[in-house]
Amino acid sequence: MNKNLTIINIVLAIVAVFLTYLVIDSIRQPVVFDNNKKEREVKIVQSLKDIRSTQGLFKENYNRYTANFDSLIEFIRVGELPVVNIVPDPNDTTFTKTINDTVGYVKVLDSLFKDRPNFNVNELRYVPFSDPKQEFEIQAGYIMRGGMNVPVFEVKTHYKTYLIGLDEQRIRNEAKQREDLNKYPGLKVGSMTEPSTDGNWENL
Repeated sequence: MNKNLTIINIVLAIVAVFLTYLVIDSIRQPVVFDNNKKEREVKIVQSLKDIRSTQGLFKENYNRYTANFDSLIEFIRVGELPVVNIVPDPNDTTFTKTINDTVGYVKVLDSLFKDRPNFNVNELRYVPFSDPKQEFEIQAGYIMRGGMNVPVFEVKTHYKTYLIGLDEQRIRNEAKQREDLNKYPGLKVGSMTEPSTDGNWENL
C-alpha cells in the first residue's frame, strides 16, 4: 500500500512540475516574442528613416520621389548637395532681402551618413532579418491636392518578412490585429494616398 502511495506521489509530483513548466512557458513565450519583435523593429525603423531622408533629398534635386532602389542608391553614391551661404542683398536698401550664395558641394553620402562609418549603402534596399534577403516594397508617384500634382512615396515591409523565425501563430495574430484596425500589418513610411512622409511606428 505504501509503495503504491509513493508511486502515486511521484507521478503527481512529475505532473505538477510539468504543469508548472507549461504555465511558466505560456507566460515566457509572449515576452520573448515581444522582445525579439521590438529588437528587430529598431533596425527596421532605422532603415526606413534612412530611406525617408534620402528620398527627401532626392525630391529636392528632382522634384519627385523615386520608386527604384537602384536610383536611390546611385543618388547616395554620386549625388551632390549645394553648400549655401545666405548673405544680405547688397542692392537692398531696406536690409530685409538676402541672396543664396552657393559656395561648394558635398556628397549625399557624406551629408547623411558621415557619422556612421559602418553604413553600407548596398544594404539599404534589404529588410533586416529577412531570410532569404528581401527588398523593402517601394512605390512613388503623384496624387492630386488643391488642383496640383503632389509627389508621394511609400516604403514598407510586412511582419512575416522581418519576424521570420519567430512564433508563426503570434505573427498571424499581430497581423490580424492590425488588419482589423485597417492598419498596415508591418512597418512603413510615407503614403501613396496622402502627402505624408510619416512612419507608422510614430503613431503606434
